[in-house]
Amino acid sequence: MSGLLQGYGRGLTLVFFLAAAAWGLMLIVLPQLTMVERALTAPSRALDSSVAQGLARDARTCISVLKTYDTDDAPAAATGGMAIPSMSGGAASSGGMAIPSMSGGASEPEPAPSGGLAIPSMTGSASEPAPSGGLAIPSMTGGAGAAEEAAPAAEEAIPTRPYILQCERATTHQPLSGGETWLDEAYGLPLLTVSDTAPIDDQIAAAEEIEALAREASVRIREAEASASPYTLSNFGTLFEARLIPQSDSQRAIENAKLSNKLMGLVGLRFERDGETYSRIGLVTLTRTLIQAVIATALALLLCYPIAYKVALASPPRQAVWLFLGLIIPYAIVELMRIYAWTTIIDNAGLINGLLQWLGLIDVPIQFKRFPGTVFLVIVYTYVLFMVFPIYNVMSTLDRNQIEAARDLGASPWRVHRRIIIPHSKPGIAVGTIATFMLAAGAFSVPRIISRGLQAEWFSQTIYNKFFESPNANAGAAYSFAYTIVCFLLVALFMWLMRTRLKDFARVQ
Repeated sequence: MSGLLQGYGRGLTLVFFLAAAAWGLMLIVLPQLTMVERALTAPSRALDSSVAQGLARDARTCISVLKTYDTDDAPAAATGGMAIPSMSGGAASSGGMAIPSMSGGASEPEPAPSGGLAIPSMTGSASEPAPSGGLAIPSMTGGAGAAEEAAPAAEEAIPTRPYILQCERATTHQPLSGGETWLDEAYGLPLLTVSDTAPIDDQIAAAEEIEALAREASVRIREAEASASPYTLSNFGTLFEARLIPQSDSQRAIENAKLSNKLMGLVGLRFERDGETYSRIGLVTLTRTLIQAVIATALALLLCYPIAYKVALASPPRQAVWLFLGLIIPYAIVELMRIYAWTTIIDNAGLINGLLQWLGLIDVPIQFKRFPGTVFLVIVYTYVLFMVFPIYNVMSTLDRNQIEAARDLGASPWRVHRRIIIPHSKPGIAVGTIATFMLAAGAFSVPRIISRGLQAEWFSQTIYNKFFESPNANAGAAYSFAYTIVCFLLVALFMWLMRTRLKDFARVQ
């Protein structure tokens, strides 16, 4: 602070701090507070009042559809047929199925010549035609008598209307958020449904009663929700939620034999219950992404440390300039274009496959898009400068006389690096590692473009899907905030292991 005051004066120093505070407030603090508020707020569609409102809408739609059917001309159940209304409101008068007339009148089906259609029995003898003009159901024992005996039971279950989705959903036994409680049980509503076998008038009456109950319940529930706290941890709970993985017995045995699934089973990310396999998909994706980000960071460090050493300590100044130009020039191109350039290299008809086929080494293209190592390679290439520059900046401050003295005393190259260069470069290594890890953990374009959906998605893709594909912005905010906290904790753990403090990062500049 004193150096700033002496160098720039009070006025410029005050302007600098105000600009930094405004930048931090607008771009860091307020967005994170907004994200936290959204993460702690349940989505409106998950509220109990929204469930009741949805039930009322379904019941209203069911009533509207049912009123298009003319119940006065509906055939009796004894005829064995089902009337389908015509476009003009009339129904067929016979015991068969009426086909709607497009010209304004109901068409009448022509009866079968023998009064019905005989269907042969399962034993080889034909059953007798139905005497009432209906359809004789074949007997499983060889006679038509069994069909006649089963007719009353079948006629009782004949629906009086076609399938209507909203009528099927018009029931007070609606699952609430979480799926463990039900609307009728939680709020004391009678169990009502719209039966498709009841007369149309009775179905309309049932739907009207359900609609009235749902509207009254939604008002009552909304009042209770207004007085309750709007904050909940349910959005974070979806991250830990276990999902059923449908599998056959043979497939389950194959999956259980995999080492990755065994490791997930040890930490509780995958388990079996009642003969079914469950997986905590959110946590699995989070864990896998963090591991992949750590691997990508380690690859970047192994690649960039020798480069930084070569440029900073093992090359004359003029040669170091050319080496730096070789690093910087490719990064004059936009990042997205660099990523797309890699698709021309690893594509089925790309450079690598074309070269291998030309040499006669392969007949079928190698599916590089399915290899996780391809994503690691492109991530390292994309963010390599964030690792090289911090290490180089610190290494360049090392007095080369220390290296010469160590060599004169007989120290091996590995011992020189371990005892002199690496300890001196530790702040640069820490900054480069942290920057590369955070960029890799938050990478979205690289795994999405390179894998093209042929690999397991990264957690950044999961967050994107929650915000824009579901859409479920509240769960996406919870995932994003939880991911930020986890990454910060890992960075803090790394700094503790490296014994690096924040003030050591000043040496990197």
